[in-house]
This record gives sequence, C-alpha cells and structure tokens, in this order.
Amino acid sequence: MPTLIPRLTAADTILVVVDVQDKLLAKMPTAGVLVRNVEFLLDAANLLAVPAVGTEQYPKGLGPTAAGIAARLPGGFLAKTAFSCCGAAGFLADLRGRERPNVVLAGMEAHVCVAHTALDLLEAGFRVFLPVDAIASRAALDADTAVRRLERAGAVPTTAEAVVFEWVGDAAHPQFKAISKLIVGRATPGSD
Repeated sequence: MPTLIPRLTAADTILVVVDVQDKLLAKMPTAGVLVRNVEFLLDAANLLAVPAVGTEQYPKGLGPTAAGIAARLPGGFLAKTAFSCCGAAGFLADLRGRERPNVVLAGMEAHVCVAHTALDLLEAGFRVFLPVDAIASRAALDADTAVRRLERAGAVPTTAEAVVFEWVGDAAHPQFKAISKLIVGRATPGSD
C-alpha cells in the first residue's frame, strides 16, 4: 500500500508566523537567523500567493511583532493568551476555511507556542512542516527536543529554503527568477 509522502505546494499551504515579538526576540540566541528566515519565508509567500497569518502572545506585555516581519504581514496579527494558536478565537476556523491541508509553522518559542500549535494542528488533521531554521527557543535543548517530539507526533522537519523550493517546484515557474534573487540575497543559511 502506498505511503503518503508529505510535500508542499504553494497552492496547498498556509504559513503561520508565531509570536516573533521584540521582547521575546531579545532573549533568543539565534534571533538574527530566526528573523531573516521568517522574513525570507514571508517574502517568498507573498511572491507565490501563499497566505500567511501571524499571532502575538499577550501583546500588552510582550510588545509588538518585529518591524520587518510586521511589514510583511500587513493584515495584522491575532492576539492570544493561549500558548497554542488554536486556542485563539477564530484561528482554527480561519485555517479550515482556507482549505489548505499543509501548515508551515515559523516563530517561537519552539517548545511552547510552536509545539502546542503544531500538536493541535496535527490533531485537527493538518500536515505540519517545521522549518527548523525559522523557529527558536531561548535554550537550544528546548528547541531540539521540541522538534524531535513534534517529528514523532507527525510533523515534518525541514528548512526555510527547502520550503520555498517546494513551493516553486520548477525552474520554469513564472516567479522562479524573483525567488532566486531572494535566495542569492540571503545570508548563508544558518549563519548569524
């Protein structure tokens, strides 16, 4: 019996940016890499018509989303207090209404809000992809353990660049040159 191989296309994916807020970023040792990779994902999503949504954890206390990310998500952010984005009013209904089975989760913290959201989305029947260079925790052990746990639960670890190449799918894609410029213009993946 054939096994379903989880793959992404621009037509079947939604990008969710979780809680990339300035006060939290200040505590992340990989903040620069995280922000660059989330911005890269958002730039590619905008070019390829992949819808993106963003959340903010208790913005009254933790402040706004990082400016470069906020500028790339002009629709605003869903404020929440639940660690899982699925606990925010309307979030899950919004995703279901888009009829896209794949969710790419980026943001922080990997072992809290990203993990809780991923588990809830998997339980709700979505396929979850984790670009490991676009998620972060204050401690590397927490992030690494979260990725291992989520992979065992059914999430697919990947990288930001791998996600974008899957979205494009072919060098003949009309947006390939624009995507290539984004890729060439990025810092070396994983560097800070």
